[in-house]
Amino acid sequence: MSNFEMIQAAAKRLDGKAVKTPLLSSPFIDDIAGRPVFVKAECLQHTGSFKFRGAWSAISALSTADRNRGIIAFSSGNHAQGVALAAQKHGVPSVIIMPSDAPIVKIENTKALGAEVVLYDRATEDRDSVAARINKDRGLTLVKPFDNAYVIAGQGTCGLEIAQQAADVGVTDADVLVCCGGGGLTSGIALALEQTAPDFTVRPCEPVGFDDVTRSLVSGKIESNKQLTGSLCDAIITPSPGEMTFPILKRLCGGGITLTDDECLHAMALAFDRLKIVIEPGGAVGLAAALFHGDALNSETTIAVTTGGNVDAAVFKMALDKFGSKN
Repeated sequence: MSNFEMIQAAAKRLDGKAVKTPLLSSPFIDDIAGRPVFVKAECLQHTGSFKFRGAWSAISALSTADRNRGIIAFSSGNHAQGVALAAQKHGVPSVIIMPSDAPIVKIENTKALGAEVVLYDRATEDRDSVAARINKDRGLTLVKPFDNAYVIAGQGTCGLEIAQQAADVGVTDADVLVCCGGGGLTSGIALALEQTAPDFTVRPCEPVGFDDVTRSLVSGKIESNKQLTGSLCDAIITPSPGEMTFPILKRLCGGGITLTDDECLHAMALAFDRLKIVIEPGGAVGLAAALFHGDALNSETTIAVTTGGNVDAAVFKMALDKFGSKN
């Protein structure tokens, strides 16, 4: 089980390897939200998302023998790119299992980083089974996207930065809104803030219809989504929270918040107009919660993590055409 000491150790391994992403703000964003909003811009991390943190943490913690056998992972795109880059920088091969409906930019970027990409149909095939079949005779080392203690620890380094950056601007109490799929980033940030900013409350944010974490927190047990397609927020669509992440989420997180695709597109347009950053729909749910669901928040100040910026041009154009500049 990942813990604070593992996060501190991951921070040392990531020092000089990961980007210390900025904490941004805008008076225009504050006016729309009706409260101070700070944006942790993980879309500016290597490979365009926070996932590089966990991938580097996990791969750098492997034994030389396990690492040199090569890495296998499954991902809709952001974990894929993080693992591909971390493996490339360690000089080892990687095989990434990706859904065929993942954004083209994510598939192409993963290939460009040297990974062997294998596509599957997420509506009819189970990615764990696909990975097991491919790896049957190859002996590759699996790096899971969230149910891996070293991955969680790596994502937790984002929480260490949030605590320090918030303290630097005098913020001591905040709702921290995190885009949540399987819960690796959300649980890692929650573990980090438990020790470094105990008055902060981490809130998982999910797409409407894919709110397995939100429902799990209400019921107290792991709930699953009935479908795995049908949202623009591909980056955070998972079957259910992780066996390793859920106990952390249950112990440390506040209630979840769900967002529509249109709210995410609107947040993308506002982030571009007012913060000059590009975020993808799945990376926009935290900011959308800050902007449009203030009644669900408990703190005067909000910190939203924009988790990824790997968006196809057509989807980004959709956001700007529908909500850009005039708002």
